[in-house]
Amino acid sequence: MSAPYLVLASGSSARRALLLGAGLRFSVKVSAVDEEALKTQLLTGQASPIAIAASLAGAKAEHVSQTEPGLVIGADQTLDLGGTLFNKPNSIADLGNQLAQLRGRRHSLHSAIALARDGQIVWQEVVSAHLTMRDFSDKFLQTYLADHGQDVLGCVGGYKLESAGVQLFDQIDGDYFTILGLPLTGLLGALRQFGVVMT
Repeated sequence: MSAPYLVLASGSSARRALLLGAGLRFSVKVSAVDEEALKTQLLTGQASPIAIAASLAGAKAEHVSQTEPGLVIGADQTLDLGGTLFNKPNSIADLGNQLAQLRGRRHSLHSAIALARDGQIVWQEVVSAHLTMRDFSDKFLQTYLADHGQDVLGCVGGYKLESAGVQLFDQIDGDYFTILGLPLTGLLGALRQFGVVMT
């Protein structure tokens, strides 16, 4: 009996790389869920950053699983600074302002993941990591923006821990895969339960 078909409902190159690195075979179909509209609706209802990540991951997985066979992986990540939700920066100026707000403070990344089949969520998890940015100089910030700004605009935190972004931090508490946006060990455990990964 063959393993269930696996689909990633995300266009994230980092998530694709993590799944490939773990030896999984899957296809990619990016969800058509209007994330900003759903996020606005959730914020109007005063949903927490954790709840928003979980809702977005679930919505993506459910949507794609309505038309794709097998198991569909949906994922999302939110950045939480003392209960305030941060969005992906839209410009280098936005990125600079965001990093200036995070500088010298501790923030959380909430990475949500969901598995869905036939339009229904069958498994879901949210894992959080907590990161403390060092009190870096204005000169360092300007150099970072000039050298790496364009490369990290698609990242909610404005950094990639697997590259020069690690220089922003004093302390990191949490799972590396969670910080990259895909809590991989929990997902692999769930995929074993569903017969996708060998036990």
